[in-house]
Amino acid sequence: MATAPIDLDGTVAVVTGANRGLGRAMALALAGAGARVVLASPEAAALAQVADEIAARHGQGRALALATDISVRADCENLLKESLRVFGGLHVLVNNARHPYLTRLPLWQTDPDNWQQCIRVNIMGSFLLTHTVAPHFLAQSFGRIVNLTTSLGTLQTRHYSQYGATKTALEAMTMIWAQDFAGTGVTVNSLHPGGQVDTGFTKRREGRTPLPVDVLDHAIVWLASRHSDGKTGGRYCGSRWDNTLPPDQAAARALDPPVLRAP
Repeated sequence: MATAPIDLDGTVAVVTGANRGLGRAMALALAGAGARVVLASPEAAALAQVADEIAARHGQGRALALATDISVRADCENLLKESLRVFGGLHVLVNNARHPYLTRLPLWQTDPDNWQQCIRVNIMGSFLLTHTVAPHFLAQSFGRIVNLTTSLGTLQTRHYSQYGATKTALEAMTMIWAQDFAGTGVTVNSLHPGGQVDTGFTKRREGRTPLPVDVLDHAIVWLASRHSDGKTGGRYCGSRWDNTLPPDQAAARALDPPVLRAP
């Protein structure tokens, strides 16, 4: 017997970094499941193209494109305000955005200004936007926060200290925030592809077949839904999602051991 698809009708989700790659794919998947999606990125023209793509596939009024710098508090506040004004709610936050100009160099060759920009977007931006929407989530006793991270191997890869440091911070933030929100109806989880993704922008590693850009689609729809009620502080791997299983079983199979042990 086929499993019924997850229905996100009535759900409003923000996806940062929605202008391309994994962010674009997840936004399309959420809209395809019935959600209305707020697309956030500083790249206004690219966001408009994604919004048009969602409209063509799923109908008008399913997407709102907002040029947003998540490292600026006023932009985060405007994102929440416009989500509520246009769609009448907000239920899901997908912290996917990252600084686009990551360098892969030894520590002593890394540009300190570029390093600071990476910290500003990847860590501070994710914090600012989550901090901005948290009171709204708490007031409605419901919210889904999903932080996009990376595989354990990438966290420790040579010359990746800039990227690895920010994604390690997001893993710690996930576990800490999950405890902060415990018992409130707001859940916090991390999600990673489980390998290199063919985004069209990443240089392929020799001898490795990249994962498809839609590798996180089924997982993000489940995490955005009521199926994930009570599931918090987890780390989910998109490439281990088995779509032949019922969604809850697939999620259990995709759940990683924690990177760090909670106290």
